[in-house]
Amino acid sequence: MRDLTGAASRLPEPVQRVEVTLDGAEATQAWAAELASVLRAGDVLILTGELGAGKTTFTQGLGAGLGVREGIISPTFVLSRIHPALGDGPDLVHVDAYRLGSAGELMDLDLDATVDRSVTVVEWGRGLAETLAGFPDDPAASWLDLELVRATGSGEPGGAGVRADAEAGTIITDFSDEDGTGADEVRAAVVLGYGPRWSGTRLPS
Repeated sequence: MRDLTGAASRLPEPVQRVEVTLDGAEATQAWAAELASVLRAGDVLILTGELGAGKTTFTQGLGAGLGVREGIISPTFVLSRIHPALGDGPDLVHVDAYRLGSAGELMDLDLDATVDRSVTVVEWGRGLAETLAGFPDDPAASWLDLELVRATGSGEPGGAGVRADAEAGTIITDFSDEDGTGADEVRAAVVLGYGPRWSGTRLPS
């Protein structure tokens, strides 16, 4: 687990854990849409998964479930994108924290200005985005940690979350289809809920 702030070493025990097997892109998006039904403005979701694990596919399904404007792609080069709600629900803020070096750099994106009225998804946010949820200062700090693990990948749930393209030394220039040919692979989604918000809210399984 990447831990640039020291916060991860002080994390509380999760209040719930759900593991779901997802058979391909359609199942991933359908489950993400179901998860969206229990989300509300102010929720923070930390998303981890190696290249091809389905992060973009998952976020597209989440956006569909939330009813936000279409066109969700990886925010790698712009760091964050806001997808406005088409109805009365919350906006979706989609962040890629892979290139950020500290929680301070994450906050420099002015996410605190949108977090209360949006669902915020932070890719590669372990050790950083917990602070966005209020940890460790707020005793009510709550967030979801979600890891997507490919059946054929090298990742392990709760592992370091090291990006597969970085490990291989591959230079990726187009993240618009980062799920690529692995879109229809079987993957597992491992979700940990932290804080009082998730102690009484059942996650879809």
